[in-house]
Amino acid sequence: MTELKNTEASVEADEESRVQDRPGSLGPGATVWEHLAQVSPRIKNNPNTYEAQQLNRASLDQCVKCTICETQCPVAKATPLFSGPKFVGPQAERFRNGESVDHTLDYCSSCGICTLDCPQGVRIAELNSMARAVMKQGHMPLRDRIITQTELEGKLLTPFAPVANWALKQKPIRVAVEKVVGVHRNAPMPVAQSQSVQGWLKKRKGPAARRPGQPDRGPVVFFTGCAGSYFEVETSKKTIEVLEHLGFEVLVPKQGCCGLAEQSNGLFNGARAHVRKLCAQLNAAGKDLTIISSSGSCAGMIKHEAHEIMGVDDPEVMSVGTRMRETSEFLLEMYDEGQLPTDFVRIDMKLPYHAPCQVKSQGMGMPAIRLMELVPGIEVVESGENCCGIAGTYGLKKEKYDVAQEVGKNLFRKVKETNDKLAVCDTETCRWQIRNSTGVPTVHPIHVIHAAYGLSSIHSPQV
Repeated sequence: MTELKNTEASVEADEESRVQDRPGSLGPGATVWEHLAQVSPRIKNNPNTYEAQQLNRASLDQCVKCTICETQCPVAKATPLFSGPKFVGPQAERFRNGESVDHTLDYCSSCGICTLDCPQGVRIAELNSMARAVMKQGHMPLRDRIITQTELEGKLLTPFAPVANWALKQKPIRVAVEKVVGVHRNAPMPVAQSQSVQGWLKKRKGPAARRPGQPDRGPVVFFTGCAGSYFEVETSKKTIEVLEHLGFEVLVPKQGCCGLAEQSNGLFNGARAHVRKLCAQLNAAGKDLTIISSSGSCAGMIKHEAHEIMGVDDPEVMSVGTRMRETSEFLLEMYDEGQLPTDFVRIDMKLPYHAPCQVKSQGMGMPAIRLMELVPGIEVVESGENCCGIAGTYGLKKEKYDVAQEVGKNLFRKVKETNDKLAVCDTETCRWQIRNSTGVPTVHPIHVIHAAYGLSSIHSPQV
């Protein structure tokens, strides 16, 4: 740690740039760490948290200016409005003294591809996320505050689902929302459901039928995510039913938001509070139990982003992160251990599959492909594209919608060319983006596995 502290001290000593005054800022001359301490009060008071933030910044000295991140960045390819991950990341970080020196940083979608592809291990996306939190401090757009409240939106829309869905399809209403709120009139919208997952669980008669002769495998915890609770309810149902079919007792505790949307928009305080509360709820169901989620992005938030970007290192959060598994990841682990029954029915279908950025960032490969290819007759065609463009809430924004569409255009073309009846993707907002931009129904891989076990028909998916 001595070398790390010396590096940090020398970098900060060399920084001469100043930050403009604004309400709520610490004023000119304050270091990025003092600004981050204001955005994230626990940083200075917790050596471990502060160390996590230091490690991100210290990694910038490993940048050799190879420009690989620039060539792989989907946003930089799509628009000149973004200076690129190298310039707003490690290069700009050397001169930051508080606020970012380059406001094109706001066009970074936080897809994380730059960090994933960097051969030197520079934490580019993490640096950009930290800088964004400082940049937006004290002047967060109302639009960004609204669209990050996914759980609240789900609770409000569920009782009025038919009316809400009708309203969101009316062009005059969407135009008005664009002008007043700043959400693009053509951006994908979630489909509200008349019943939440918790509502379904209360009314169902009992667990799904277990496979004949299947022994009891014990309990697991299911983390739905906000979208899985209120909008992608069918995906959550199918996940629960597959796990029960395989002999698991599925515990679904009361749970809230993981804070991912807030984190990606720079609202660190709200995100930190949400992820801590959620992890306490999940831990209450069983501190040693495996936690499974069909929301790849939310799983990634708890696995690594809460700690690596926001410095949350609470033992409870870290424990949940180590026990978290995305659904396809969990089932493939079972297969590799010889524990997954593969008495699947044959499904003759070519399926276009897109691996979301948030799944790639977890370093687990593409388990959904291997899992689906266990089903006789299934041919999976991987998109080969980095990003669909939506990046959570990024592609919803009026000023970024066209950028998001440009980022995803090759993916949309490939999906329609492969199978214009059905596509597969692991995360909710990416599915909404593909569905909205292609007209192709897009489902989670668990829909394929659910059908392969004979529990439903994949030819008429409910989404």
